[in-house]
Amino acid sequence: MIQTSDLDELKALVAELRAEHVAQKEKEKRERWTRYVSLSMVVVAVLSAVATLRGGGFSTRNLKEMNEATFNQTQASDQWAFYQASSIKENVCEIELDHLSALPTPDAAAIAKMKAKVEKYEKTKTESTAAAKQFEAAREAARKRADAAAMNSKEMGLASTLFQVAIALGAMCLIVKKKPLWFASLILAAAAAAQMAYVLFFLPL
Repeated sequence: MIQTSDLDELKALVAELRAEHVAQKEKEKRERWTRYVSLSMVVVAVLSAVATLRGGGFSTRNLKEMNEATFNQTQASDQWAFYQASSIKENVCEIELDHLSALPTPDAAAIAKMKAKVEKYEKTKTESTAAAKQFEAAREAARKRADAAAMNSKEMGLASTLFQVAIALGAMCLIVKKKPLWFASLILAAAAAAQMAYVLFFLPL
C-alpha cells in the first residue's frame, strides 16, 4: 500500500518534471530566433567565400596585366633601340653619300646604291617608330587594366573583411544570446554585400 508521504513525493517529482519541461519549452521558444542567426551566418559565410574568391581573381588579373605591360615595354624598348641603330647607320650612309658626291668624278652607281641604303634605313626608322608606339599603347592599356584590377581587389578585400567581422559578431551572438549583436552582424553583412555589388557592377573590370 502506497503511503501518503510516497504519494506526495511522487506528486512533487511529477510537478518538478512538468516545471522543467515547461521551462525548457519556454527557453526554446525564447531562443528560437537563434536558428535564424545560424541560417543568416551560413549565408554570410557563403558571400564571404565568394568575395574572397573574386578578390583573389582580381589580384591574379593585376599580376597578369602587369606582366603584359612589362612585356610590351620591353618590346617598345627593343623597337626604339632598333630605331637608334638604323638612325646611326643612316647618318653614316649620308656622310658617305656626301663624300661620294663631293668627288671630282662622282660614281653614279655608288651614289645610287648609297641613296638606296639611306632610303632603306629611313623606312626602317618609320616602321620601328610605328611598332614602338603600338607597343607603348598596349603597355598603357595593360597598366590601366592592372590598376583597375588592383582597385577592385582592394575594394573586394574591404567587403571580405566586413563579412568576416559580421560572422564573428554572429558567433558571439549565439554564445551570449544577445539579439543586438545579431542585428549589428546583419548590418555589417548588408554593408559588405553592398560593397561587393559596387565592385562587381560599378567599378571598371
